[in-house]
Amino acid sequence: MPAGPEPARRSASGRNPAPHTPTTPPAAGRTVGIKDVAREAGVSVGTVSNVINQPDRVSPSTLEHVRRVIDRLGYVRSESARQLRAGRSRIMALLVLDMGNPFFVDIARGAERTARAAGLGVMVCNSDQNPADEADYLSLFAEQRVRGVLVTPADAGGGNLRDFRRHGIPYVLVDRVGGDGGGCSVSVDDVVGGSLAIRHLVATGHRTFAYVSGPAHLQQVRDRREGALLALAEAGLPATALRELPAERLDVASGRDAGSRLLGLADRPTAVFCANDLLALGVLQALYAAGVRVPEDMAIVGYDDIEFAAAATVPLTSVRQPALTLGARAAELLLEETGEEAADHRHQQVVLQPELVVRRSTLTTR
Repeated sequence: MPAGPEPARRSASGRNPAPHTPTTPPAAGRTVGIKDVAREAGVSVGTVSNVINQPDRVSPSTLEHVRRVIDRLGYVRSESARQLRAGRSRIMALLVLDMGNPFFVDIARGAERTARAAGLGVMVCNSDQNPADEADYLSLFAEQRVRGVLVTPADAGGGNLRDFRRHGIPYVLVDRVGGDGGGCSVSVDDVVGGSLAIRHLVATGHRTFAYVSGPAHLQQVRDRREGALLALAEAGLPATALRELPAERLDVASGRDAGSRLLGLADRPTAVFCANDLLALGVLQALYAAGVRVPEDMAIVGYDDIEFAAAATVPLTSVRQPALTLGARAAELLLEETGEEAADHRHQQVVLQPELVVRRSTLTTR
């Protein structure tokens, strides 16, 4: 015979509750709540809560009965509500500039591996290099009370993060140097990366260069240019040896556009350094379509060393960033700041070093 309501439960007067008559399940489309389960099972909300969270405190017959009702009604525990009551979410957010860029995909993979090992999930969002979209997502993260945020900022002035800080949710900057005291950061030394690219081109005999940059508000773009100029100065070459070709976005289409402008220069340089690999691939496409040989007529260096760099028609020389490590280390810092030892946490600015990976796109000595 099926188990009935908990037999030991009594009213304040000491009498057993009246026999329960099952009610009609909630209408389709309405979320089933814990009160619906309690009403249908003829038990208290506290008993249902114990069945879900502390089943050892409930008699076997009541446990079986309530679980049958839960299954029949399709009740699903609100994990977000439970986490809010406990004050600890099991979700960290990751906000990057462009999920169409494999570099950020690898950052997400590194963060996810670390988070999952700690029993957490990662909500991945894309600001599309737009400060307004970044602000909207940060507001969403605050509303959801995520455990913390890993963010590659799109807002050069930092106003979005200053506003977000008032919510008291920790954040870690990814692929960006911190230093304002607001939190931890994990970055790659892009000044060194820019220097590596130009030093290599100088060593292979080039004396005139183009720099296909990206949006000017991105610190990474400015740092890579700074490194390129430092390398020119070290080689005794003037800053004018580097011709900058701004790109609206860090993508292949912008690279093709920059490549077309490069081809139109009267004093065309012999080497081009691109702020990322997607730009470099776009430039390569434009040169290939125009019959310009790479590297014989023009050498190309990219940045990030995404998987496609090695698989290009002419494999690209690229400055490698350890993207998986960036994501993993950032997640580790966030876990430290929000974990059991949070009181002992001290903000850190971790700076990783890039390396140059030489391939055929630069392997011609002039």
